[in-house]
Amino acid sequence: MINVERPEELKALIAEIIAANISAEAWNWLNTYASTNSVSTLNIAFGIMPRKTGKAIIRISTGQQALLQIIRPGLLVDNWTADRLCRVWVLSQFNEPDKDKYFHTIENLFSVAEMNEEVALYSALPLLNHPEMWVNRCAQGIRSNIGVVLEAIMYGNPYPVENLAEAAWNQMVLKAFFTEKQVDKLYGLDDRANKELARILIDYASERHAAGREVNAMLWYLVEKFVNPEELSSMKQGKFHRIEFSK
Repeated sequence: MINVERPEELKALIAEIIAANISAEAWNWLNTYASTNSVSTLNIAFGIMPRKTGKAIIRISTGQQALLQIIRPGLLVDNWTADRLCRVWVLSQFNEPDKDKYFHTIENLFSVAEMNEEVALYSALPLLNHPEMWVNRCAQGIRSNIGVVLEAIMYGNPYPVENLAEAAWNQMVLKAFFTEKQVDKLYGLDDRANKELARILIDYASERHAAGREVNAMLWYLVEKFVNPEELSSMKQGKFHRIEFSK
């Protein structure tokens, strides 16, 4: 049901990483939720996760990182806390067969989530069943003003590039520049570069220049495919008139 070709391998790899990063007692507790379809059990496990697993930053080996990119390209868990990874894993294990019940169960978690729970929920988007159902939720998250929530969607998360329509994708990239995120951490920038995004970013760069503020060099990387070299050079010097798109 997860939108990956090897879902069981992905779950097994995450379980392996978790087991190496939490106590045996916490791992045994977590395994009691490995295949639950109980809504109440899921809600309880999700809520008390930090008390059981702790919040230490996880350690992941080079081999595990490489295997993760093979099984689920674009998904990065580096520097996640143990409770975040465990929450994502529990969500990936939830397999309610009724599509509406599945949706409302996860949506209810979103609706009552505090900040760290939101981070885990948005981090889990690429592992949830029925990926088409989470597009609006992802777009809603992009409108958040909470930095760590935005980063959970933007950094090391393949869900946006795989599922967002062009307008929503462009909004996310612009938001990344506007909030001064590390734009190079957005997965799929090359694949989703488009002319409309280039137009939006040029307008944004023009406003930044008029206000005497620097322009992130990554912006020009996303624009250069759609303007000729002379126009690009001119814009970098603060001359934004007579822009013509070459492609």
